Amino acid sequence: MTTATETQWTAVCAAGDILPDTGVCALVDGVHVAIFRVGQQQDFYAIDNVDPKAGASVLSRGLVGSIGERIVVASPLYKNHFDLRSGECIEAPEHSVRAHEVRLQEGRVLVALA
Repeated sequence: MTTATETQWTAVCAAGDILPDTGVCALVDGVHVAIFRVGQQQDFYAIDNVDPKAGASVLSRGLVGSIGERIVVASPLYKNHFDLRSGECIEAPEHSVRAHEVRLQEGRVLVALA
């Protein structure tokens, strides 16, 4: 017998609490998650907040930008770039982080851990 598991969504903040092209950190089920709002539209992304090279919870404080078609955040410590859609570390794929699902509901940002 197989059972379907329902995705667990956690409300982390109001959409307006995240300024365009910045990030915030939230603790979701014990995991440090960085949530980013990109552009004036409400495009939200979430990745693990801990920089795997440094072990510090800092990715939410990184600079948001793009490399080619990829939307990225640059770690404030070692300047590695993390793709906000996939969590891939562009310079060192072995340092990639998890990307999490994000959605908006009634003006709130919700995150589901990967």
